[in-house]
Amino acid sequence: MQLNTLKPAVGCKRKPKRVGRGIGSTLGKTCGRGHKGQKSRSGGYHKVGFEGGQMPLHRRLPKVGFRSRTQRYVDEIRLGEINRLPGDVIDIEALRQANLISKSIKKVKIIAAGKLERAITVKGISVTKGAKELIEQAGGTVEEL
Repeated sequence: MQLNTLKPAVGCKRKPKRVGRGIGSTLGKTCGRGHKGQKSRSGGYHKVGFEGGQMPLHRRLPKVGFRSRTQRYVDEIRLGEINRLPGDVIDIEALRQANLISKSIKKVKIIAAGKLERAITVKGISVTKGAKELIEQAGGTVEEL
């Protein structure tokens, strides 16, 4: 095989339409563009989604949904999960080492779900009212941010 003998496969290259070559070609006079109007002119086009001046569909439909930008940096922990942690001082680093939260988490909140069976000290973590009461009932303390 030689580079100068390479050819495309038979039938894969179509010849371009020859427009404006008389009535017999079916593409004479208006060249397949119909009569008048923006699409018949050279350079005439519509924006994507343009509906002739009518309010376009993407503006007629209501806006839906919201995605919080802070959601991926905030997490919550249940009191029942804290029972499994070693040590008495609970902070963000302790939660990371126990694989309860991922590395990207910056804020954590403890919620009152489950039972706390020992006294703990919570540092640098926000706590709900109910969780704070349960921690203090178990003999623990909550150090606010």
